[in-house]
Amino acid sequence: MILSVHQPQYIPWLGYFDKILKSDCFVVLDQVQYKAREYQNRNRIRTNHGWMWLTVPVKSSGQGRQKISRIKIDNSTGWRKKHSDSLRTWYKKAESFHDHFPFFEDVFTRDWDDLQDLNIHIMRYMLEKLGIHRTVYFESDLDITATKTERIIDICRKLNADVYLSGSGGRDYLEENKFTRAGIKLEYQNFSHPRYRQQHMAGGDGFMPYMSCIDLLFNEGRKSSDILRGERGNQVWYIR
Repeated sequence: MILSVHQPQYIPWLGYFDKILKSDCFVVLDQVQYKAREYQNRNRIRTNHGWMWLTVPVKSSGQGRQKISRIKIDNSTGWRKKHSDSLRTWYKKAESFHDHFPFFEDVFTRDWDDLQDLNIHIMRYMLEKLGIHRTVYFESDLDITATKTERIIDICRKLNADVYLSGSGGRDYLEENKFTRAGIKLEYQNFSHPRYRQQHMAGGDGFMPYMSCIDLLFNEGRKSSDILRGERGNQVWYIR
């Protein structure tokens, strides 16, 4: 059984879902330390002048080292209206915008306290729309106490996984020999970002990869699942 893990991210990029797709089960790492200025509370969308961040403000200043599961959203700002308005401004002409924006509009009318709850709610919607049906576990339910490479090995053992699929960045920090000794095969994700129809390409910047997954969903709708799987990717059919 192939297992992969990752911290919960805000409207993740396509590589996040590619890793889940290539696994038999996925574990949300909600017990690791929250890191500011990464992708746990922000992601990028395409605009007519390149791209911009959508950032969820959190109450992390002065809180010390916190687990991701304990991070609270700072609702004293108008972030929800800003995100809703930004999606409408930059994607309202996308072919499938009106099919999926109601979900996000509802998200941004709710009072979210925990960042993780927001991220998981959106992740489940994206998994459904991308046709990815995998068992999702939470590290907090697995009683894992080890850290670093041993943490991953213990998760694999707990769920009887014999293959661990790591992101390519894992080459920089995973102790590969420990997987060998544990009898677990270590593989690295090989993700080739697909090309697809994208808003604002006529502005001269061309196709921009590594946007949030909603960039694909709004632009390609029901084709998104096939494109993620490489069945209709690697080609732009027309430019708006």
